[in-house]
Amino acid sequence: MVGEMVDFEAGDATAGGYLATPDGAGHGVMVIQEWWGLAPQIKSVCDRLAENGFVALAPDLYHGELAQHSEMDKAGKLMSTLPPDRAVRDMSGAIDYLLENPNVDGGTVGVVGFCMGGMLSLLIAASEGERISAVAPFYGAPLGESEPDWTDLTARVEGHFASVDDFFPPDSVTELENKLREMGKDVTFNIYPQTGHAFANEENPLGTYNPEIADVAWGRVLEMFNEELGSS
Repeated sequence: MVGEMVDFEAGDATAGGYLATPDGAGHGVMVIQEWWGLAPQIKSVCDRLAENGFVALAPDLYHGELAQHSEMDKAGKLMSTLPPDRAVRDMSGAIDYLLENPNVDGGTVGVVGFCMGGMLSLLIAASEGERISAVAPFYGAPLGESEPDWTDLTARVEGHFASVDDFFPPDSVTELENKLREMGKDVTFNIYPQTGHAFANEENPLGTYNPEIADVAWGRVLEMFNEELGSS
């Protein structure tokens, strides 16, 4: 497994990110950061995917900015001031990079995102259509007025949410799941009992890390990616 920072074209600009490549070829997965930025923990997610045979790229949506876990105000500001059009451009460019990478098999990619990245994973899947075949949002989704037009969402979605979460309340998450299913979308949102927001972040920034539930969720992510990307 090799991990490195790379640059890639994003529209008429250049973006960067962390790329983890397995020994040999594999299916491509884009990893989308939490509101902290392209933190070491997000890079470790890429490494974990590469160790399981995937080529994983996490675009640096903040372009070098990073908030520490003690800097929640800074993280909130970075998230709220992230230019939406630039974020979409960078994520779309990351998908281009993966699909054009000689180490990537198949004609589609998977996406996994956390918190802010969970929300963005669903937004980009709705805009990229058939280029994305599997999406795994963790404790983040576009709810209410932030919902996109879901018409072009064709990916299989399996999300992982907390039962106690003021950022993304489980009742609202279930409401979105039901709405998407009624539209004929392949969507399952797992809401794990007795969990809090960020339960899969092993750095435990909110004191909510749950290793047992995180392992269950990750097993489901890997199973979905193997099933959906393997058939692409």
